[in-house]
Amino acid sequence: MSDSLVDWTTLPADTVFEGEQLGRWMQAQRVSWPGLEEDRRNLPTAIGIEADPEPVAAREAAEAKPKVFRTDRFAQSLAALAQFVERERHPRFPRPHKEPLESVEAGPGGVEQVEVSHFALGAWLTNQKVRRAKLTQGQLAQLAEHGREWA
Repeated sequence: MSDSLVDWTTLPADTVFEGEQLGRWMQAQRVSWPGLEEDRRNLPTAIGIEADPEPVAAREAAEAKPKVFRTDRFAQSLAALAQFVERERHPRFPRPHKEPLESVEAGPGGVEQVEVSHFALGAWLTNQKVRRAKLTQGQLAQLAEHGREWA
């Protein structure tokens, strides 16, 4: 397999050469390019492999997002529950229910934009009920305020 005949961007992941998973290795090099040490980039560079901009951009965006701590996540989830109860005037919904939540994010150039995510409220509430022994008294009280009688 001559490197001058290979289009690395279209090489299928299941490509095997002389028993080695060449396609999978090549894709891993292209995706993890920003995290590779200089000496680990030498071989891929020598045979014409470059960073894959799409997964690299996705990875950088994911790493740039602020970490959400457990207490923050509970507060966000509780906000979704409160939004549902306020809109529907009752706390009953099926387990697969997803509540749309709007948040303001800084977009390109620092311009604020509204993003809508769909929070798995039904699954979250089922998990809270199952794990209620691990919830604080304050968390249980907040759930009870929104109609969860088991809290």
